[in-house]
Amino acid sequence: MTLAILADIGGTNTRVALADGTKVRLDSIRRFPNAEYQARGQDIAHVLKDYLAQTGATVSGVCVAAAGPVQDGVATMTNLDWVMDAAKLSGATGAKKVAILNDLQAQGQALGHIPAENLRTVIPGPVKSGAAMLVVGLGTGVNAAPVHPGAQGRVVPPSECGHVNMPVRTEEDFRLLRFVEARLAAEGEVAHAGVEEVLAGRGLANLHAFAATEAGRPDSLTSAEVLAALAAGDTVAAHAARLYVHILGQTLADLALIHLPYGGIYLIGGMARAMTPSLSSFSLATQFREARRVDLLEKDFSVTVVEDDYAALTGCAAYLHSVA
Repeated sequence: MTLAILADIGGTNTRVALADGTKVRLDSIRRFPNAEYQARGQDIAHVLKDYLAQTGATVSGVCVAAAGPVQDGVATMTNLDWVMDAAKLSGATGAKKVAILNDLQAQGQALGHIPAENLRTVIPGPVKSGAAMLVVGLGTGVNAAPVHPGAQGRVVPPSECGHVNMPVRTEEDFRLLRFVEARLAAEGEVAHAGVEEVLAGRGLANLHAFAATEAGRPDSLTSAEVLAALAAGDTVAAHAARLYVHILGQTLADLALIHLPYGGIYLIGGMARAMTPSLSSFSLATQFREARRVDLLEKDFSVTVVEDDYAALTGCAAYLHSVA
């Protein structure tokens, strides 16, 4: 059987696996900490070489999903100082067949290949077979991309949706916007309150810091600590979670009207899975299904959480298998 090597490069770890055709070998998946490689001045080429040395595998194809923009066959990581192209990946693996995808493109390619037991519907709605879909990644970063089926194969255009402006609908939203801008400026970052600053992992921490300030007891927690506090019934953490669901609902509504994903909206990533209980308790459906001049949001589209940590690897395998 011809093997391919796959890599899903996130902001924190790189997952590497082998695939037979469209099938990922789950027992072959290994994680590599990006920070350790970057500290040594190494990148994805060294990760792939280490994986092949450890497994002894020989591969004919390689597909990488990168959390960053891909232009003219070159991927540049958003949260890492890594740049990769076909020559680098082929040189590291010996593979002749090479593909480089944005991580959202890979996750979009995975739709339809994910087992039903790994799909949890959070907003029921009509799903039209063969229609456009929308994949939304919520993790270390945030991104979204439409998924267009077609006679010549599936098309998932690249996108950097995580850096669009956060939606502002209420006075509280406006205070949050200014709070996030000031917080970023104080940290020496670009003072832009994009949706990534409120919906990614660090976004939940930003929301908690705002909620704590609003409550008169400023505090600073990591996203993991906020989730733990939420589970323990903390009111400030609950305020942060309510804001998260409110902003997510507005963001999904805007994207749905832009892309008309009658085939469904799919939320993927660690934050999507971690926040799933809050999507119901803080009524994501109410935030999403609001009345506008057109009634599409009130009656169309479904929203599903993909509870599969390896969706991007599956997408890489599916895409690599589909290309000549």
